[in-house]
Amino acid sequence: MILVTGGTGLVGGHLLCELTQKSENIRASFRSENKLGETKKLFRYYFKEKADYYFEKIQWIKADILSLSDLENLFEGVTYVYHCAALVSFHKIDFHTCLKVNRQGTANIVNMCLAYKVKKLCYVSSTAALGSALVGSTDESTKWKPGREISGYSVSKFSAEKEVWRGIEEGLSAVMINPCVILGPGNWNEGSLSIFKTSSKGISFYPTGSNAIVDVRDVVSCLLFFMNSPIENQRFLCTGQNVSFKNLQTELAICFDKKPPNIKSPRTIALLFAAFSEVINLLLRKRRGLTIESVYSAYKNIVYDNRRIIAATGIQFKPLRDTLLNAINGRIETTIHEK
Repeated sequence: MILVTGGTGLVGGHLLCELTQKSENIRASFRSENKLGETKKLFRYYFKEKADYYFEKIQWIKADILSLSDLENLFEGVTYVYHCAALVSFHKIDFHTCLKVNRQGTANIVNMCLAYKVKKLCYVSSTAALGSALVGSTDESTKWKPGREISGYSVSKFSAEKEVWRGIEEGLSAVMINPCVILGPGNWNEGSLSIFKTSSKGISFYPTGSNAIVDVRDVVSCLLFFMNSPIENQRFLCTGQNVSFKNLQTELAICFDKKPPNIKSPRTIALLFAAFSEVINLLLRKRRGLTIESVYSAYKNIVYDNRRIIAATGIQFKPLRDTLLNAINGRIETTIHEK
């Protein structure tokens, strides 16, 4: 039995699309019926008239990774685990929840893997769990360091990785991958995919930072490779093309037939807007607009070195334009729900 936690997320949903074509015994966890419906739409995008056939191959179990009783039910008979469940948020209001879900939730998954003698765990971490090289490119050896501009999400993923390393010390076979900004078909109201919604309306301003983009289909390919390979007890950066946010927004403008951004947005102004937005969010208990942590990220210039994962897997990461068009064509319409 193969278990996928977070089966309704961007990575989890795409992973299930692949697994249902290769395996029969698949189980996935979910938290919300609304998200389950979005994942069914994803299957319709990729499989058309065969969507129901593949979707019904999955044994769906509603589970909270912070609930041990839920996890006992989830892990019965499981031999391989893909841990994709996580909370991604850069809002200060979510810091403690983010830490709890990502660190304690991962600790619970690791403990269950050990208790149920799972053969292998593949964990979806993040580049946020790595440091940023001051000179040259960032790779797997770049040390994470706390600091004023380190996000709460980064703290939570770094802490979660420590739980996986602890499990490895206790005898668990595991591999971690560290994706960067993941793009693909999904809900444009959530996470990294919100850039599509904004860009579809046209953007005049751009931040001066840079990051790397990775296609969700490439993330899934790497997960499948590592689960079925003898490689264990290591982690790998899973990053595609390094790109400035200006170039990314220009590519999106071309895809949407909009005017490319041409005005550099000052960091100080962006931070002022973010600070105002966060005050309003704290007062109204909302999660909208810019955050200080997301502004810090948008103005960092980071270059990632993906040579190690290419050498291990032989993967050829998809071109940026291909990634963007697939995400646009596979947009999932849904209603916005506040947390």
